[in-house]
Amino acid sequence: MIVRQFLQWVRQAPPGERAEATSALARAYLYSDLSPDDLAAAEGAMIMLLDDPSPLVRRALAEVFASAEKAPQIVVHALAADQPDVALPVLAQSPLLLDDDLVDLIATGQADVQAVVAGRRPLSRGLAAAVAEVGAAEACLTLLENPDADIAPFSIDRIIDRFGHLAPIRENLLAREDLPIAMRQALLSKLSQTLAGFVAARRWLRPEHAELTAKEACEKATIALAADTRYEEVGALVQHLRQSGQLTAGMILRALLSGNVVLFEEALAELSGVSIDRVTAYIHDKNISGFRALYREAGLPEVAYPAFREALAAMRAGMMIGEQGGAARLKRRMVERVLDACMHERGEQAASLLALLRRFAVEAAREEARLFCDGLVAEACIIQADQSYADAQLVAA
Repeated sequence: MIVRQFLQWVRQAPPGERAEATSALARAYLYSDLSPDDLAAAEGAMIMLLDDPSPLVRRALAEVFASAEKAPQIVVHALAADQPDVALPVLAQSPLLLDDDLVDLIATGQADVQAVVAGRRPLSRGLAAAVAEVGAAEACLTLLENPDADIAPFSIDRIIDRFGHLAPIRENLLAREDLPIAMRQALLSKLSQTLAGFVAARRWLRPEHAELTAKEACEKATIALAADTRYEEVGALVQHLRQSGQLTAGMILRALLSGNVVLFEEALAELSGVSIDRVTAYIHDKNISGFRALYREAGLPEVAYPAFREALAAMRAGMMIGEQGGAARLKRRMVERVLDACMHERGEQAASLLALLRRFAVEAAREEARLFCDGLVAEACIIQADQSYADAQLVAA
């Protein structure tokens, strides 16, 4: 009887009043002691209200049923497929929506719909994978910020691939202490590509120059990253570099000239298929023939072999001893020795090698000068502080 009167009244009522009455009907369905006939009539009335032209009415249903386990499934599923303003409360909370339902909504929904689903707590690994695969950047960021989301490593890889160039996503990922080293390097690579595109678009550099500058900056950052990486994780980093096409002769030479012997050894082991123990033995053996064979097995360019040979000789001669910067930066004396030794090389490919070594020499000299100046400034600050303390003691006396 009450539902019949409601249906007669609701046809003529204005939208605001219809919304209030609909909300009351929905709450009565959930919480009042209605007879089976009244429950069926109320459900029928609410199904009819799904076609109400005013979104206020449908939103009222969604807000009441958002987290209700006893809500009519038909009504909840219809609301979830409604326009975003109506659907969002249900999408965010409803326990009646299964993963299959939500995957479809992620695939077909707008960015705000995807973001709301990505923020559900808890969020299953399957839903997280769907967001990572087809979700907009906003949805992927919401997913990463969801503490109750079960995100598989391959989903993070996919987000990096799609949106690693965006600062909010990159910063979120880099702040994760458990982010694997390969993913950190992938973010560095994305950043370098973004910067190269930005510089080229502004015409500050020619596209090829911008690309080269960004590539070498990425390699420099990768060597620094590897220097702070635990020994057992360097192999995974090298595998990632190879799979992504970044494990070039230039990067490997940079690692050696920076004194990053671990990365150098892992790179040769990865490229040659020779065990790491044998690689280490060849590199530290005074007889260069073993390294020569290893170098060929790794498939590195023949034109660059003299640079590697001379770098190994410099390392064995102790030229890294006393150098600042650990294994994170190029060592100036080593670079200059290798450059001098390769100056007699001829040919177009040799010219490219010499150009690379000259860029290394400039970078190493600038870095050394910066460290030297930083040391002078620090020393001056200490002297000034000591003098101020001494003056204060005199005044006190």
